[in-house]
Amino acid sequence: MKKITCIAIDDEPLALGLMVSHIKKTPFLELMGEFDNPIDAMEFLQDHEVQLIYLDIQMPDLTGVDFARTLHGDNKVIFTTAYEKYAVEGFQLHALDYLLKPVSYEVFFKAAIHAKEQFDLIESASNTSSESEISTNNDYLFVKANYQIRRINYQDIIYIEGLKDYVKIYLESENTPLVINATMKSFEDKLPKENFMRVHRSFIVNLEKVTTIERYRIVFGKEHIPVSRQYKEGFDEFVKKKFL
Repeated sequence: MKKITCIAIDDEPLALGLMVSHIKKTPFLELMGEFDNPIDAMEFLQDHEVQLIYLDIQMPDLTGVDFARTLHGDNKVIFTTAYEKYAVEGFQLHALDYLLKPVSYEVFFKAAIHAKEQFDLIESASNTSSESEISTNNDYLFVKANYQIRRINYQDIIYIEGLKDYVKIYLESENTPLVINATMKSFEDKLPKENFMRVHRSFIVNLEKVTTIERYRIVFGKEHIPVSRQYKEGFDEFVKKKFL
């Protein structure tokens, strides 16, 4: 079984020790290092490939949130903290999960399984050809994924998330997003502008599926999609046209 490489960062020795213990007893995780401050971790990441980072938020000098903003797309983050107030900010940074201290192994393991599923999806997409071909019709598009050509109806798409060289297509008809090797730009060019809008560097939403907006975040069930400043004007125009 291919293991997920990870590190843990926490300035509290007991909390760090607990996280390290959880990682070591999880068969599909490989601990690459443990750090009591993000600066040392940042130096470590320059020379080592790490997929997953267990990251405390409240730390002196450089907070976990500020540290997370320095990471590139290949590093995924699971935040750990004693304060619920940071949850929204954590999810805005597209963290895989957010764990409240003290973290039981049961809670830790569920989050680790979720992380594994995400990495498995990305790996599955990378096993296809180079960039997926996308062909379109008035009501649907075809994409190449997992050695298949899939027809995706526009009305089935909820939103699309960009992951560096991959995209995740969230569909109403499926519980698991479809991951393909493509760029956000390729989707933005193909999708009908009257139905789809890019609201963030990492997100394109189906405007027909937008039912709740909360402080410039589009709510899809438990997911909150941020509307960034760059795309705010266009989204405001859409809301004004539909506003009573």
